[in-house]
Amino acid sequence: MCAKTQPRRRGLRTVVWSLVMVLVVAAGLVGVVLWQHSYDMDEQRVSIRHGGHTLNGVLATPKDGRKQHGLVVYVHGDGPIDATHDDGYKPMWEANAKAGYASLSWDKPGVAGAPGNWLDQSMDDRAKEAAAAIAWARARPDIDGDRIGLWGASQAGWVLPKIAAQTPVQFVIAVSPAINWLQQGRYNLLAELRADGASADRTKAAIAKSDTTRRLLERQATFEEYVKATRGDTDGMTADRWSFISKNHTADATRDLRALRGIPVLLTLAGHDINVDTADTERVYRTVLDAGGALTVKRYPQATHSLLKQSIEQSDVKTTLTALFSPHSLFADGFLDDQRQFLKDPD
Repeated sequence: MCAKTQPRRRGLRTVVWSLVMVLVVAAGLVGVVLWQHSYDMDEQRVSIRHGGHTLNGVLATPKDGRKQHGLVVYVHGDGPIDATHDDGYKPMWEANAKAGYASLSWDKPGVAGAPGNWLDQSMDDRAKEAAAAIAWARARPDIDGDRIGLWGASQAGWVLPKIAAQTPVQFVIAVSPAINWLQQGRYNLLAELRADGASADRTKAAIAKSDTTRRLLERQATFEEYVKATRGDTDGMTADRWSFISKNHTADATRDLRALRGIPVLLTLAGHDINVDTADTERVYRTVLDAGGALTVKRYPQATHSLLKQSIEQSDVKTTLTALFSPHSLFADGFLDDQRQFLKDPD
C-alpha cells in the first residue's frame, strides 16, 4: 500500500510544481507588460468645448516638477482614431515629456463615445477643431503659450498648414504627409497592386474603376450613383465614407504650406511607404519651405507609412507581440529620439 501511495504523491508534487512554474512565468510576463506600458509622464482626461460640443481629450505632462511646459498638439490621420491611438501615441508622448513638452490629443468625433461623426468633417473643420484646442491650451496656467506646436500624420498633412494659418504655432512635425488627395490615392492604388503582384488585367480593371470613381466625384454624384456605377462592388465604401471623400477629394496642401514658411518643420518620411509618394511630398515641401531654411527632413529607410519597422509591421503576430511586450521597439530606429531632439532645439 505504501509503495502505491509514494508514486501518487510524487505525481501530485510534479503537477503542483508545474502549476507553480506556470504561475511564476505568467506573473513575470504580466510584470513585463505592465513595466513596458508604464510611461514616465502624467496623463489626465480633459474636456474641450468646440462648436457646441465637447472634445474628449488626454493631456500628458512631464514629471519634471516644472510649473509650465511647451505643448505638442496631435492631429490624427485617417480613420476612427481615439485620443491615444490605442496607446500607440504613448511612446511619442513620453519622448516629448523627456524634451520638456506636454502632449494633447482627443478622440475623433463619434469615436470612444465622443459626440458627432468624424466622417462629417472637412479638412477645414478639422483645422478649426485643432485651433479651438490650442486656444483652450493657451488659457491653461500649466502650458507655455509661446511653445505650442503640431504633430500630424498622413491625412493630417492637409490639416496642419490650415491650423497654422488660423493660429500661431512654433513648430510642426509632419509624419508621412501627402500633398494631393487624388494623386495620393492613385499612388496608393498602384503601389498596393505591385505589392500584391497583381496581373496586368487586374491592374487595368482597378485603374478603370478608380477613373470611374474620380469622374463620379467630379460631378458630385450621390452614393447611390456610385453603387450603381460599380455594380455593387463598393470595396466596403459606405454612404458616410462617400460623403467624406466627396467633401475632401480636392484637397491639396501645396498652397496651404505657405502658412508654414519660417516655422521650424520636421518632415518625417518612410522608405517603405505605399500610402504616400514620399518623393513628391519631399519635393513640394522643399520647393515651398526650403527658402526659409526652417525645414528638416528625416528619412527612415526601413520604416512603413506608420513609421513602424517594416520587419515588424509585415507580420501581425510580430506587431501584436511587440506592441504588448516592447511598444517602444515598434518604431523605426531613431524615430523617437529624432523627435525628442527636434523639440529640444526646433530652431
